Amino acid sequence: MEPEKEAVPQEPKRTGGAALLLLDYTAACCHGGAKMAILAYSLGKREINQHFTVRNAKVISLAAVLVLLLFHTALRYYGGGDSCEWLLSRGRYLGENVWQPYGCMMHKYKSIEAKTCLSKKRVVFTGDSRIRQLFYSFVKIVHPERTEEGNKHEDIFFQDEKSSLNVDFLWYPEANDSMKERLMSWTHEASATPDVVIIGAATWSIKLHSASSQALQQYKVNLTAIAGHLDRLTEHAEVYWVLQDPVNEEMLSENRKMITNHQLDLYNEAAMEVLYGSGRSRVKLLAAARQAALETIVNSDDGLHLPESTRNVGAMVLMNSLCNKVLRPIDGSCCQAMPPPNLFQKLSAGLFLGAAVVYVVLHVLGYNRHRRPVPPDVESLEEKKPAAAAAPLGPKAPFQALCRMGIIMLYFYLCDRADVFMKEQKFYTHSTFFIPLIYILVLGVFYSENGKEAKLLNREQTDEWKGWMQLVILIYHISGASAFVPVYMHVRVLVAAYLFQTGYGHFSFFWLKGDFGLYRVCQVLFRLNFLVVVLCIVMDRPYQFYYFVPLVTFWFVIIYTTMAIWPQILQKRTNSSGIWHLGVLAKLLGLLLFICVLAVSQSFFEGVLSVWPISKLFELDGSIHEWWFRWKLDRFAVIHGMAFAFIYLLLQKRQVLSEGKGEALFPAKISNLLLFLSVVSFITYSIWASNCKTKTECNEMHPYISVVQILAFILIRNIPGYARSVYSSFFSWFGKISLELFICQYHIWLAADTKGILVLIPGNPTLNIMVSTFIFVCVAHEISLITNDLAQVVIPKDSMALLRKLGALGVLTLILLVLSRSNQLTAGA
Repeated sequence: MEPEKEAVPQEPKRTGGAALLLLDYTAACCHGGAKMAILAYSLGKREINQHFTVRNAKVISLAAVLVLLLFHTALRYYGGGDSCEWLLSRGRYLGENVWQPYGCMMHKYKSIEAKTCLSKKRVVFTGDSRIRQLFYSFVKIVHPERTEEGNKHEDIFFQDEKSSLNVDFLWYPEANDSMKERLMSWTHEASATPDVVIIGAATWSIKLHSASSQALQQYKVNLTAIAGHLDRLTEHAEVYWVLQDPVNEEMLSENRKMITNHQLDLYNEAAMEVLYGSGRSRVKLLAAARQAALETIVNSDDGLHLPESTRNVGAMVLMNSLCNKVLRPIDGSCCQAMPPPNLFQKLSAGLFLGAAVVYVVLHVLGYNRHRRPVPPDVESLEEKKPAAAAAPLGPKAPFQALCRMGIIMLYFYLCDRADVFMKEQKFYTHSTFFIPLIYILVLGVFYSENGKEAKLLNREQTDEWKGWMQLVILIYHISGASAFVPVYMHVRVLVAAYLFQTGYGHFSFFWLKGDFGLYRVCQVLFRLNFLVVVLCIVMDRPYQFYYFVPLVTFWFVIIYTTMAIWPQILQKRTNSSGIWHLGVLAKLLGLLLFICVLAVSQSFFEGVLSVWPISKLFELDGSIHEWWFRWKLDRFAVIHGMAFAFIYLLLQKRQVLSEGKGEALFPAKISNLLLFLSVVSFITYSIWASNCKTKTECNEMHPYISVVQILAFILIRNIPGYARSVYSSFFSWFGKISLELFICQYHIWLAADTKGILVLIPGNPTLNIMVSTFIFVCVAHEISLITNDLAQVVIPKDSMALLRKLGALGVLTLILLVLSRSNQLTAGA
């Protein structure tokens, strides 16, 4: 990897121009000491930028990954414990009633899932009144309408006839001979053995014997007699011993005052000594509920029995322990072993390994031509500019790029497909979203620079726009802000703005350049889809899972088709006759009609796009419903961008706009009016979004009103001449790798296919986000460079060579589709 001269983010102009202006001001207003301090500050920034380059940042991130990999491997295999033990033993509250197990994600089971998992099984809860509470919470997961009825000191039975599930509570308040006899009956008669046993007792022993030391000793003796039967029971059933929850001693009634937390700790220690003192017992220890109760027992009604929310934690922990390995929910990583690599994953590993071998051989043979520098204005959303004048890549360069890609894909696999790093669930609070938002806003403003040009939506400004939008979307995803409808609706506008830029950018290119060649099309499609196609294979995900790339690819093809079909109307042609402008309007109206026809009926839409093999591009979990939702939500954004580009280029050609540096875009009165209307529309939309009751209700309006917000932003950003003449190099840097950032977040920043958060530094969420973000950004930047390198090799300019490669790619794709289809049919049979 060659040295990069840019910093992260690059800021040479800020250090030079802004610092010198500040020095001049200081010289006029302040004493020499202040001037020297500012000079030292400026030189210090230059020194940092000189050493902390992109290359150095990537070296640091690689070293961090290796250290973290060793740390987590040692923690898992030498520190003891796995995700099942973590689920049952440790955790913390993220917020009110939201429990986070240590190091893994806990799925919130619904009734139908619980019935599917526990079908034809018998679950038995054995113990006192607190076990009875746990029983009721467990049953309510299966049957939410179930009420807590039945006599307190008697057995209670529940049956779900459809799933043949039986959940029983057996009243055994003490660990004594009666409990022992029940366990013996299960071990001696296999047909009567339950599939799951949850057992625990202590409070009655403390209460009946006034917390005497003799009662504690007898408890140990009785538990020792029971322990052997519990262990034998594990041969045919899953057995859980429930540690005693704490009490709120101040609220206990007089006849329960002897049940103190000190006594409960003694009984818990006795149980652990008996069950686990002589070796590793197969009886599982449920301690997470006790840990949750330590924080919530103050809310107990009587000081002894837990609040319902705490009981629900224990019941959901049990359900995850029992069902995650059966149903394998994406957002339930606890107690779930990762599947072995499939055929395609093994083939991809072989390809990357083969590339590494070839690279080493070429290096040994002396093919050491360095790869060319990557052009600094590489774009990452719709397209990247090919460096036509750059020196050709050496024979070693593509294999080197594949080696780097292979290492990165290994990191992806370890993060989200291997049982190495930890994962945690998201939890939204206003502070987790808005504080980072303010932080990046300050950084973006700080790195403001004078632009090279002052045209409306110039390259620097569009990169800046994509950059800050992408950073907001990243914060939105990791904070779980989709749960907050007003934020959700504002982020929906950002996604529409990306598609607006797609329409604007591609229309402008075709209108001005008229390049409809195959090379250009393949370049764009390769740069958009390379990373996603690789991830589909390595991470075993369908193409539609990375929904934004299929969306942008679809619209690029639509824009290309609209502009390329006869008659091809370009700006050059309209110079001879203005009547051609009507032809462009006719094409746009035809596209609008096409969109409206597709959007009329969901069944019609799905029928058109459900034909094999086209359906493979749009299916997610065997259905194209998700594609329908994504497409319909922003179906007008692209045509809005195309229409805006047409109007802007027409006004620019007729010299209606003032685009000089420092000049307002329109005359003063018109500029002020448009600015006022834009600000009002922003405020009005925010008020409307804040009053949204449901996402479904607001999504119905979104396709029609999102363009108003987009246009308002463009006008506010471009009408004032001073605003159009500057840009944020911080946001622009991220804008150039915005597509890679959007895709990479799925697996190496978020986790469990975006359902959770990757945990590299356990126990310190703030440090974890800082480290994982640093690595994530470095990886995204490197993938951008790799894509740029491989595009020059995979997409040759020679037409015949390109056609041969496309033919080979078509045959390979057809083979893979046939293999995939046959595997699905075999699995279904």
